[in-house]
Amino acid sequence: MGSLIIHGGAGRLESLRTRERDWSGSLSEIYSEAEFSLKRGGDARSAVLLAVRLLESDPLFNAGTGSKLQSDGEIRMSAALMDGVGTIFSGVINVRHIEHPIDLAAALSSVDHHVLAAAEATDYARRLGFPFHDPLTEERLGEYRQRLAGAEGTVGAAALDDQGRLFAATSTGGTGFETPGRVSDSATVAGTYATAQTAVSCTGRGEEIVNLAVAARVAVRVQDGAPLRDAVARTVAEGNALSFHFGLIALDRQGRPQVGETAGTRVLFATRTEAGELVNFMEPGEFSIVR
Repeated sequence: MGSLIIHGGAGRLESLRTRERDWSGSLSEIYSEAEFSLKRGGDARSAVLLAVRLLESDPLFNAGTGSKLQSDGEIRMSAALMDGVGTIFSGVINVRHIEHPIDLAAALSSVDHHVLAAAEATDYARRLGFPFHDPLTEERLGEYRQRLAGAEGTVGAAALDDQGRLFAATSTGGTGFETPGRVSDSATVAGTYATAQTAVSCTGRGEEIVNLAVAARVAVRVQDGAPLRDAVARTVAEGNALSFHFGLIALDRQGRPQVGETAGTRVLFATRTEAGELVNFMEPGEFSIVR
């Protein structure tokens, strides 16, 4: 039976607690739509792509439409997809003027070169027929004019289908006001990783996620025999020891979801418990989060 978990970033780092109800409602709606596709026989790849595509289309979240502006006033987006069965990672870094960076990342999974960056990535998207799209919103423009920057900004999903295939996907609009050319964790194996045993998508301070190789570290620990919860707990503890700020969502091959958060981080997630209860970060019910 398939399983899914999604996230919309790390809200506490964004310091916008007044938006929590909006985030919660949107995440639950997007989760339900992607889960419906999965339950109707869709595969894990399609489920994570649909979930992330919907998150990219929602201007509440910092990915796709609604991405933050960098210090030069431009929007550059990054995204990645990881196939746990084929062990194929594909991604785009600092692509511009497309609606769904995750779709470009997915297109790269079937060609020789799996990761493209900057202007060349955008040019490649045009050759594939991706139309021009301006992801700028009035809200993000206002933030830029006030020189507001966040610590992160990410959306992601992990899914398991009925055939036992695991996929992870992540998309981001960056931190806001970062140096043009910065590479976030999202389109690296530190931020997005999947194996035959687990799938992981991260959010938080990208440089710190890269420094600890968070997603790959969790996945390798599970592959080496650790239960997912223990692998997440150990990685979170290592992050806390370094005063790092990150969160993650993950699934194991039994479809059990897990959320992990270092101190001061709150992952904006939605998933379904083993008992069948739809939960999210505002209404977690009995769902256990590793901190």
